[in-house]
Amino acid sequence: MAATDQRFREFKMPDVGEGLTEAEILKWYVAPGDRVADGQVVCEVETAKAAVELPIPFDGVVHELRFGEGTTVDVGTAIISVDTQPGAGDAPAPSAAPAEPAGAAEPAEPAENGGRQANLVGYGVAPSSTKRRPRKPRPGAPAAPARGVPAQPLPAAAAPAPAAPAAPAPAPTRPELNGHGKAARPLAKPPVRKLAKDLGIDLTTVTPTGPDGTITREDVHAAAAPAPAAVAEPVAQPAGAEAEAAPAPSAGRERRVPVKGVRKATAQAMVNSAFTAPHVTEFITVDVTRTMKLVADLKQDPDMAGLRVNPLLLVAKAFLVAIRRNPEINAAWDEDAQEIVYKDYVNLGIAAATPRGLIVPNIKDAGSLTLPELASALGELVSTAREGKTSPAAMSGGTVTITNVGVFGVDTGTPILNPGESAILAFGAVKLQPWVHKGKVKPRQVTTLALSFDHRLVDGELGSKVLADIAAILEQPKRLITWA
Repeated sequence: MAATDQRFREFKMPDVGEGLTEAEILKWYVAPGDRVADGQVVCEVETAKAAVELPIPFDGVVHELRFGEGTTVDVGTAIISVDTQPGAGDAPAPSAAPAEPAGAAEPAEPAENGGRQANLVGYGVAPSSTKRRPRKPRPGAPAAPARGVPAQPLPAAAAPAPAAPAAPAPAPTRPELNGHGKAARPLAKPPVRKLAKDLGIDLTTVTPTGPDGTITREDVHAAAAPAPAAVAEPVAQPAGAEAEAAPAPSAGRERRVPVKGVRKATAQAMVNSAFTAPHVTEFITVDVTRTMKLVADLKQDPDMAGLRVNPLLLVAKAFLVAIRRNPEINAAWDEDAQEIVYKDYVNLGIAAATPRGLIVPNIKDAGSLTLPELASALGELVSTAREGKTSPAAMSGGTVTITNVGVFGVDTGTPILNPGESAILAFGAVKLQPWVHKGKVKPRQVTTLALSFDHRLVDGELGSKVLADIAAILEQPKRLITWA
């Protein structure tokens, strides 16, 4: 047994972020029978923060993929087993396809077939080339079926009779037994079990609709939903009267998408932020004609060759200068310690819309970067986010954020703070508008900025100073030099 345990090694879902509890398997890069080497990427998973590729830490031949693509797996659960001594002897046949998620996540009773775990109820008999030692039947237990004959589920009446006569209990939703005379444990993934526990739902009373009798989140929610109110008996229609046409059903005209991964994390974070930090939002409209001219000049500057130069770059630089002039805004509220934490560094977050949802990676120590360095960091941040390769570390530790709603043609908005941060700046669309310039109405490039801040940390005066400084720099970008 020890030799078998050393031969077949399991790779468990690691915590690829900061305290993450689960991840979804997006894609497998290997299949049973493939040879893998230490450090080779075997799959891509999506956490609540980002998509991450997982390398395996040992050599061998893939024996079994425990979960299929699209399955959410708890951290610490084995997702793949590898034969580290291929050819050392007969071994259980590798699975031809990833195991169903519900069964693989559940702890199975140790089997006596050379280290392979017994199948859970609902998955049939596990193929094996090894011999099993027959078990001695317990007193009163039903005799085991003959070899090669599949075991049939025992009827409810076969269970041992109670000591005292009692009214027959209603038949369970799944009468299968687990081989010990006890009802089989309902098949459900750990997150579904936790959901049922939180809602006070007994899984044995839930009717499963998933593959092989697996209980899904929707099944639990359906069981938790209140019973529909009794419907009154329909009133008989007069003879010859036509019944009123029933409304068209909505089936086929709605789509339901599970909330998970980045979308789930973003929703939870925004709810927590909106109902924890008291938000205040201030607005200012500013003439950015000179800033737009500077952007055009910088695109021709040899020192900026090959770098992403756009209005967002100068807005970011203006924000950083405004923070340097008003450092108290760069802070965090420590609820547990009842302290305000002032930070002497700026990790500048940039809100990025991706196919997986909104993410906010940040540029570390952005306040210490030169303009070319800031442009390079912004370009790398955007391209990495679009490829879905942003690491969890890049999305942690932010202090303030910019969201560029202007790229969608929106004038501005009231942005919600990224959790743990003190301020977020919304940069609206730049539009040609009539503007009073030097006493005359002229067409000028104009935009609207909105600054939301945590009112526990930032009072109205400080927030107004920061927003006014940003606007003043964008109106006269030479202040980037005189104020820096």
